[in-house]
Amino acid sequence: MTADHRAPLPASSGAVQRGAQRERPPRPRAPRARPAPRAPRRVPRGGPRAPRFITRLRRAWDRPLTAYYVIMGTGLLITLLGLVMVFSASQIQALRHDLPAAFYFRKQMLAAVLGTVLLLVASRVSVRLLRALTYPFLACTVVLLVLVQVPGIGVQVNGSTNWIAVGGSFQLQPSEFAKLALVLWGADLLARKGDKRLLTQWRHLLIPLIPGALLVCGLVMVGGDMGTVMILMAILFGLLWLVGAPTRLFVGALGVAAALGALFIATAPHRMDRLTCVGATELGEEGGCWQAVHGIYALASGGWFGSGLGASVEKWGELPEPHTDFIFAITGEELGLAGTLSVLGLFAALGYAGIRVAGRTEDAFVRYAAGGVTAWLMVQTVINIGAVLGLLPIAGVPLPLFSYGGSALLPTMFAVGLLIAFARSDPAARAAMATRRPGLKWKTMRRRGKTGPSGER
Repeated sequence: MTADHRAPLPASSGAVQRGAQRERPPRPRAPRARPAPRAPRRVPRGGPRAPRFITRLRRAWDRPLTAYYVIMGTGLLITLLGLVMVFSASQIQALRHDLPAAFYFRKQMLAAVLGTVLLLVASRVSVRLLRALTYPFLACTVVLLVLVQVPGIGVQVNGSTNWIAVGGSFQLQPSEFAKLALVLWGADLLARKGDKRLLTQWRHLLIPLIPGALLVCGLVMVGGDMGTVMILMAILFGLLWLVGAPTRLFVGALGVAAALGALFIATAPHRMDRLTCVGATELGEEGGCWQAVHGIYALASGGWFGSGLGASVEKWGELPEPHTDFIFAITGEELGLAGTLSVLGLFAALGYAGIRVAGRTEDAFVRYAAGGVTAWLMVQTVINIGAVLGLLPIAGVPLPLFSYGGSALLPTMFAVGLLIAFARSDPAARAAMATRRPGLKWKTMRRRGKTGPSGER
């Protein structure tokens, strides 16, 4: 067949082919390859471990014996560091008075030894015996406060008559023991009234607590020691807060206390001078702010790590009372910011442990006594350090467990011993300590060895 005789294609063949192409199902596209996952960024060490560390810290803090060990450890560390700083800060002061260089350190060391004995006694005393001794202790303290004002018995130091000569170079300051007496008496009084459900009535809440506290404060104020009165009032307010006093009572009491404080400050020129030195950076007229300004100088010259132990310049006669009220300034100069923050951290741990003891106990007396002691120590710490930093007026109160002064150290160490006893009296702490006894642990292991499977066939 020739090419002329070929069958002609239909005219619609191209359209058919196009239709057939349209009817074909679309080819499935190959899935695109996903990009490879990026390598995770390297997280710094503090990131993922921070929550785990915080969790472990919380677990450790929630253990029954944590408060017991924290109170004992911080109390002893503050006392030991205070002995070191008293030795460093008091040498020049002793030589200026023609005394041996270690004169003040020896007296403080003797007080620390006696205070350790009191701490051990307080940590072992029973709550029943302690409550039985509160009223005699308060009565003896009031008698001593009265004897301070008797001519020939009371001794005046730095314008305040708050000491009794014991013999030789030793003096007793009854106002320091009044803090402990008010805490124990107030705690026992409120606990007894709480057992009889009388604290809901204002009359039983205020009487005789307020008159008794005002009597102690008045006897101390007669001697001119307003700083101690402020701490006594802080103890009183702490007890009222722990017992759940209404807000109106707090506002009224604070108003009365503020008015009396303003009256006492306005009527005493030296207190007005101290008030005007708050935040001062210059010595002022006639050197009125000498102590406050030189305390700031001592802290500022310490730097990060201090000039070295014993290398203070301000203690060479520039800073008054370097071993008592302003020992924190010498600590900042010789140990620097690291040393002062360490001291603050120890006090913060002690205060937090005291709050935990007061919050977890079921005994009303233990709660009030632990809260009162904690309020006493923390308020006194704030007043002392605030005065050194120039944030508060100079009140003339020592730094607890740290400053020189046997009369202040003895009741304070006894109070720390009470916190240790209260922390150990918690039922969970008792159970934890019982399991750590060698005899009980050995019996438990033997019992488990008898009842448990041996693993042998």
